[in-house]
Amino acid sequence: MAKYQINYEANDYDENKEKGIPYKDFLEWSETIVFAFFIVMLVFTFIFRTASIKGEGMQPAFKNGDKLIVNSINYTPQAGDVVVVDNAAMGAPTVKRIAAMGGDTVVIDNSTGKITVNGAELQYEFVPEEYVEFSENVTVTVPQGSLFVLSDNRADRNDSRNEAVGCIPEDNVAGEVVFRFWPLNGIGAVK
Repeated sequence: MAKYQINYEANDYDENKEKGIPYKDFLEWSETIVFAFFIVMLVFTFIFRTASIKGEGMQPAFKNGDKLIVNSINYTPQAGDVVVVDNAAMGAPTVKRIAAMGGDTVVIDNSTGKITVNGAELQYEFVPEEYVEFSENVTVTVPQGSLFVLSDNRADRNDSRNEAVGCIPEDNVAGEVVFRFWPLNGIGAVK
């Protein structure tokens, strides 16, 4: 039996170093970085988007300056979801929570601070008592194809309780907030 021996030193020989092309490695790394950047841009343009929290409307769940990732592909709105709403009456795209869907009847009782949808009280364990504040009673039946959205901080009235905003067409939902990536101490999936 013949034994074969591989000469590893010959495989390590770099012809480019001999020819004086020291930047070949740099070109290879640059190509990899540009390709990765291109893929990230495609993903964040067509699949995921980013959003920022501006103001105190979603406290305590989100703070001013939080950075979020939004899923905008194949998303169907559901009650309880945190979404980015792009509605002219709200100004810039805004993060809100869906309280009710088309066909639901929403009743907000100022005296008790309770919200009911179709007679069932909404239970938001993430909204502490100090953030539950209503200035008036509201009763509304949400039109089909629309959503009733609320701020977690109920003192912020830039939501469906405001007559200028009203119920939001489902088409105005840019996507569901799925992940917070800033600040680092708050990083994680959004509930």
